[in-house]
Amino acid sequence: MKKYMPKITLLITLLIISQYTFAQNSPSIKGTVSDGKTPIEFVSVILKKSNDSTKVASYAVTDALGNFSLEKVVSGDYQLQFELIGFKTASKKITFTNTGINLGTTVLQNDTNVLNAVIVNSNKKQIQKTDEGFVFNATSNISQTGGTATDMLKSIPTVAVDADGGISLRGKTPMILINGKNSAITNMDQIAASSIESIEVISNPTAKYDANAESGIINIKLKKNNQAGLNGAVVLGGGFGAKDRMNSSVQLNQKTEKWNFGLGYDNRFAGRTKKIKGERTNYFIADEHYIDQNRSDQRTEGLQNLKFNIDFSPSERNTFSFEALGNLENQDNDETLHTAVHTNTNRFFSNNIRHSLELERSKAAELAFNYDRKFSDNRKSLNAGITSSFNFHRENTDIDTNNYDENEVIIGNPDLQKTHNYEKENISNAFLNYAVPISEKTTMETGYKGTFRFFNSDFQSADQINSDYVVNPLASNIFDFNEQINAAYGLLNSFIGTAENPKWKYNLGIRAEQVTNNGKTQNNSDNFSNNYLKLFPSASLQLNLKSDEFLKLGYSKRINRPDLDNLNPFIDITDALNPHGGNPYLKPEIIHIVELGYNKEWENYSISTNAFYRNANNTIKQYAELQDNGVVLLKPQNIGTTTTYGLETIFSLKPFKFYNANLSITAFQQNIDASNLAQDVVNKAFNWYGKIINNFAPWQGGKLQIIGNYNSALATPQGKRIPIYNVDMGFQQKLGKGNARLGLVVTDMFNTLESGYKNNTALFSNNRTSKSDTRALMLTFAYTFKSDFKEKLLENQFSTE
Repeated sequence: MKKYMPKITLLITLLIISQYTFAQNSPSIKGTVSDGKTPIEFVSVILKKSNDSTKVASYAVTDALGNFSLEKVVSGDYQLQFELIGFKTASKKITFTNTGINLGTTVLQNDTNVLNAVIVNSNKKQIQKTDEGFVFNATSNISQTGGTATDMLKSIPTVAVDADGGISLRGKTPMILINGKNSAITNMDQIAASSIESIEVISNPTAKYDANAESGIINIKLKKNNQAGLNGAVVLGGGFGAKDRMNSSVQLNQKTEKWNFGLGYDNRFAGRTKKIKGERTNYFIADEHYIDQNRSDQRTEGLQNLKFNIDFSPSERNTFSFEALGNLENQDNDETLHTAVHTNTNRFFSNNIRHSLELERSKAAELAFNYDRKFSDNRKSLNAGITSSFNFHRENTDIDTNNYDENEVIIGNPDLQKTHNYEKENISNAFLNYAVPISEKTTMETGYKGTFRFFNSDFQSADQINSDYVVNPLASNIFDFNEQINAAYGLLNSFIGTAENPKWKYNLGIRAEQVTNNGKTQNNSDNFSNNYLKLFPSASLQLNLKSDEFLKLGYSKRINRPDLDNLNPFIDITDALNPHGGNPYLKPEIIHIVELGYNKEWENYSISTNAFYRNANNTIKQYAELQDNGVVLLKPQNIGTTTTYGLETIFSLKPFKFYNANLSITAFQQNIDASNLAQDVVNKAFNWYGKIINNFAPWQGGKLQIIGNYNSALATPQGKRIPIYNVDMGFQQKLGKGNARLGLVVTDMFNTLESGYKNNTALFSNNRTSKSDTRALMLTFAYTFKSDFKEKLLENQFSTE
């Protein structure tokens, strides 16, 4: 770490100096606009002199979180108006001084005389800062059109995605929610990028959120329109990498005074290739000493999503909602693996070619019922709901292995195998959240959440013997897992100072979670159960230095329960020399997290930086063990304790009218105590990753986006993963009157994205690299009708205003 500290210190110093160089300190009028339940975007905020209402002193438009800021206002008395078609105009009298004003939340009332079209002349911020993290507007990203949620997450500041689709925040896997709910859809490749409205990153959750979120929460919000009248959009795309790709999307919406109906469909079909090369040396095995492997994959994949929603508002204060999501995914993977083995004297030992045809089919469905209640006091709210999601996954694999002698001549008949893995999963949630003011400055939030999970996995392996396939009982089993989590929380929010301009803001929370789970295999080779109650406190303190500058200190206790992939004990034998499986006896990690954040905004620049410290017991990591037969088995293990500390920074700038950018850097040091395992475990590791999002508006109606990613070499318990880096580009041009757009996307422009690792232990060393056809070109055409609002959502504006 000492080696990198001067570089990190220099980088932070340069960032801070650059901020104050560009600083333009001007008092402002800030606030938030909502309908009493949710923020309202695109509200016109107009400031006029009290003694002359014909002149506009300042003007702003609310962003996706309902926030607005009026800059460069001189002292005086003013009339402030809030206007948006579909809502009644509201006004306030204010007196402005050089100290700035925070007006808090202004609630607008619905106007029954709504129009069938909404005209909006505003742009969306690409990134909006929140009290708990930030929101990334997915519609501002044009470099991942035709991709999946995994591809979209590659463009999110502070989020790291490796070449195999692994997602992490600050070096750990985050909790991923869909529309704020736990979901059986855990593979982000099951969600098309075109169906995503926004992605919220919560870096240090309070007691209000599930405790099973060690490194934070990523909430993927799917598109939903609630504008009046009939409106819709159609997107078509096609292109190629090593093979052809295509995608399409259709959205329709109809809203009346009390009802809102939405229907959406999107799909994605692609062909892919992959090359994998592996080398391993088993130091103390004389025969199977040197192992060389080369693998070639030919894959076709398809994805389809169907979404339907109904909202009913019998009155202004009550809303009932129903939402349904259906998902179909298929993958056909034709894989050929060539393995050559030599002795420690480099003499021939074995040579085989293993071919497998893997057919995967997944069906997923989600249902959600919600009720929202508004009150005359917008600080009071009630929200309740029931959700349930189902996932059915079937995987069938045919395997044939031909053995060769040292002259490349086939030995005997091929070995034939069949395997299947059938999985069924259901996750249901019931929740109730209630917020109520208990004094002029204090609000209490409380609630309950029940999570009920069922998982069944049927794994079978059969070998052909005398023309018949005979099930291998040692490699076949059925695994059942059940879990119930009952949680209750209380969260106190308060401030010191005035409601318009609080000097201090703080919250104190406690969450209690009762967990009961059990898992067992059919032959009872694995049988476990857990029953425990744990408390998870959280606290934060925020000092508002100015209306656009604050410091925040937070603490929370978290838990990382092993997921189903880590618990499932079945061994995947597609690569017989490098099998992998789960560990049903994993213990949950217990983590303590402290975070110190600083945020500052100027007219055209902003910085958000967080220093974090994390201490984890029973750390879960993948660990490879060399077996007596020369096979290296990869399974997750509780490796000991881990201490992590680091720095995370997001810097946004708009130096020119035609250009803006977001730069993010995350760097952290990990110290690992794995004394319960082998002595060759890595005990210190420094990692960093960063990305820059460049947005250009070269001419009217034209948008250009270039995104660069870099992830440094990532330490693993027994070695490290190789660094990965890539550049993506997207271009979009408005056509005609603006409700049609033509786009061009090039992913991994320089074909640099690949994954791999290097391990070196006392018993073996191995190197492995994997290269997919990540470079691809896509053309897209989008058309919207009846709603300028929807056109703006799909337009991918780049202004930071």
